[in-house]
Amino acid sequence: MSGVETVEVAADDDGIRLDRWFKRHYPQLSHGRLEKLLRTGQVRLDGARAKGSTRIEAGQAVRIPPIPANPSGTTHSSSRNDLSDAERRLVRSIVIFEDESILVLNKPPGMAVQGGTGTRDHIDRLLPGLVGPREPAPKLVHRLDKETSGLLVVAKTASVAADLAERFRAKAVRKLYWALVTGVPDVEQGTLTMPVPKIDDVGPRALQAVQGALERGEGKPAQTHLLRLDRAARTAAWLALEPVTGRTHQLRIHCAALGHPILGDKKYSRDVDAMRSDTPLALHACRLVLPRKHGKTYDFRAPLPETLKTLWQTYGFETRVDPDFPLSQTG
Repeated sequence: MSGVETVEVAADDDGIRLDRWFKRHYPQLSHGRLEKLLRTGQVRLDGARAKGSTRIEAGQAVRIPPIPANPSGTTHSSSRNDLSDAERRLVRSIVIFEDESILVLNKPPGMAVQGGTGTRDHIDRLLPGLVGPREPAPKLVHRLDKETSGLLVVAKTASVAADLAERFRAKAVRKLYWALVTGVPDVEQGTLTMPVPKIDDVGPRALQAVQGALERGEGKPAQTHLLRLDRAARTAAWLALEPVTGRTHQLRIHCAALGHPILGDKKYSRDVDAMRSDTPLALHACRLVLPRKHGKTYDFRAPLPETLKTLWQTYGFETRVDPDFPLSQTG
């Protein structure tokens, strides 16, 4: 149990429902118990009462009453002994960097970062397999969509996690993604500046909802730098994308709003082939530049997973291009 505390909403949680925020960060708290805490005013948002359906914003303050809690988002109620040898080998196999304070993973596509309803296999559950039996489990610092592959940073201590989380919130961390999109955008290099709305629909209805929301000016402000690296006739294009803001599904929505959804995007595409269940989302976090408080800056790069490398090669793209940022701005 812990005392009353106030937790600031991180950028990665911007736009989600308050009850989903609790599910992410306090999974041991049942939905019924949360609803009672909300009804009685023990949980507050910026000092005011709130409902579970309230959408929260980065920087808002959530008052947390005394409950079994871990604000880093990880309870690890399962011990290291709950992990099989195969699971420990799996999580160790995706580590591409480790020092005394952080680990960097190359997350496979299709693996969730955190658990949820019906999701047992996820990165958060496997993290205890990266440290010794008497060491605290590593803590998540940021997140990737389940379908997105690539670089994921985890911290070995709570203090390091807090420092890194603040750097992500302050946009001091630069992130670069590679994406394959359907068709070829007219723009070769530039910046997409358009709001990112919250969309619950899928497929053509999601695209219609995005367009309608943009016409009405709805959504959170968002900005993405873009560079077209290559094209396959008029069929597909290979893009480098650098998000300046960190909205949920920002890159997927920006590409869809541009008229060129990411290949394999089953939420924002009307393309029949892209909607096939066996087509992976062609979005990979390939580079991450991370400044640390001691003055050193890390520059991590992650190769495409084999499934995406095959997809890139299907369109005749060579994947030996060095990941570089589309624009010179520091974000």
